[in-house]
Amino acid sequence: MTNEKLQCPKCKGDMVQGFVPDYSYGAVLVAGWQAGQPKKSFWTSTQAPRLQGVPIGAFACTKCGFLEFYAGPRFAAQ
Repeated sequence: MTNEKLQCPKCKGDMVQGFVPDYSYGAVLVAGWQAGQPKKSFWTSTQAPRLQGVPIGAFACTKCGFLEFYAGPRFAAQ
């Protein structure tokens, strides 16, 4: 999917790949998808074990700005 040309489902414009950065403790990580409902944590606000997350790839339309997200290991930092 990362090399194929995507077309916007809203306006048929070109989609370009990007990612959602996760700024945490001085590092910039790729945001990840977590299964299930969020659970509160006293120390970190929300429980989200990094090893269980699936990296998110984001695609944005160059014409209308529509965003489309996909989750999969292929979207991890290279």
